[in-house]
Amino acid sequence: MPASLLIVDDDRDFTASAADFARLRGFQPYVAHSLEQSRQFSHLPPLDLLLLDLELPDGNGMDLLDDPALPEHDHAVIVTGQPSVESAIQAVSRPIYDYLLKPLCPEQFDALLTQAAAAYARAHNMPVRFGMVGGCESMRQVMEDIERVAPSDASVLITGESGTGKELVARALHQRSGRQGAFVAVNAGAISPELLASHLFGHERGSFTGANARHVGFFEQANGGTLFLDEITEMPLALQVYLLRVLESGTVTRVGGTETIPVDVRVVTASNRDPHAALDAGSLREDLYYRLADFTIAMPGLRERGEDVQLLAQHFLDILNVRHATNKRFADGMERTLRRHAWPGNVRELRSAVQRAFLASDDGIIRVRPNSRRLRASDADPGSVVFTVGMTYAEIEHEMLSRTLAYFDNDRTRTARALGVSVRTIHNQLARLRTRDADA
Repeated sequence: MPASLLIVDDDRDFTASAADFARLRGFQPYVAHSLEQSRQFSHLPPLDLLLLDLELPDGNGMDLLDDPALPEHDHAVIVTGQPSVESAIQAVSRPIYDYLLKPLCPEQFDALLTQAAAAYARAHNMPVRFGMVGGCESMRQVMEDIERVAPSDASVLITGESGTGKELVARALHQRSGRQGAFVAVNAGAISPELLASHLFGHERGSFTGANARHVGFFEQANGGTLFLDEITEMPLALQVYLLRVLESGTVTRVGGTETIPVDVRVVTASNRDPHAALDAGSLREDLYYRLADFTIAMPGLRERGEDVQLLAQHFLDILNVRHATNKRFADGMERTLRRHAWPGNVRELRSAVQRAFLASDDGIIRVRPNSRRLRASDADPGSVVFTVGMTYAEIEHEMLSRTLAYFDNDRTRTARALGVSVRTIHNQLARLRTRDADA
């Protein structure tokens, strides 16, 4: 059962968008547009979060707190577009967790959901913190590192393979930092080198062809907050020099401009490459590296996280069940399949595999079929086969046959010769595989 949220507000646009946002975060949202409607949820178990408007068609939302028909709740939050000193004083005297003004920005709502989810996880002994699921030793270390370094102004470099959740760590660092500015995420490898300077530092009108108006860059957008630069090793060396100067001076100058603009930005960076290898290759400046890596957080690959695979898979399934109002479950024995796969795409690959299986399921039973590729090294070297501990002999045989066939362009004669078996054996094995897949 996922964490629950009740939204009592007569603004239907607000309730719809808030409910959708909560579903994406794995919550089960309930919506009421009046005090009377809210009473229909009296049968619910204790709520994990209550969002309550003050001005409702049939009374004051604060009165609902004394209504015995309201389910128990851990966090009651007033969200109002008509604040007053009187209501604020009244809220202080009541068991109100927070008093927020509309429009409620996504960062505020996200923080509320994160806090409620953490409380839910503690109550249900689930290893969830900062929106991340994980109980293995390496993830506990990551979470301890976040707690330790977030309140400081230290720059943080997050390392790890693609799909391990580096941006989640960056967001957690921002949320725990106490910084009031925005969190701005930028993938330095996804923006062309010609435009990256303009995106980061801004530009003045007419500074280059197509610059028809002044543009405020990401540094200014993140002023007072956190700028997350992903794939930092992909940044051109010339821009690395400029970035270092900005970090050292605390100021930016827009492209084509002369004004020096002070910025208070905490920079968090990430790379799926080994930063020391990038230093050796000359693609990352050493002086910039030391400026960016006051503290380093290493994200483990999913194959290193043991039972976290099952926890994450169930977490993703819970979110999908809430979003689609279903009650699907994993097939018996699915835990073994999830643990056997190496998950080269890490958490991102697992989430995709669960969603794919969810959409393909017509009987309410989820059967995840991971991609047969074990490691990216196999893709880079078509002449190699990589096996992992825990694979069955049948899987090893299947992998060897599949990759050898692919290597010889599906030529069964050459495949049979390479494997030291007859062509008939290849035909029989392929027939067994087809029968197994049809029965699965």
